[in-house]
Amino acid sequence: MDPMFEDFKTDLDALNPTVKKKALEIAKKLVEEKDYPKEKALDEAITRAEEWFYDIEG
Repeated sequence: MDPMFEDFKTDLDALNPTVKKKALEIAKKLVEEKDYPKEKALDEAITRAEEWFYDIEG
């Protein structure tokens, strides 16, 4: 778990571990590179990570 998103742990607990890892990667980039607020970044990242996961899973 990235300490940056520790406050949002419950949002991440229900995710598949692969999706969770990808969501944290995406969220961190959104916060650092695009100045997204953490909550908005995490919401967007979860959506993108789920789409990414379902695309690779077919």
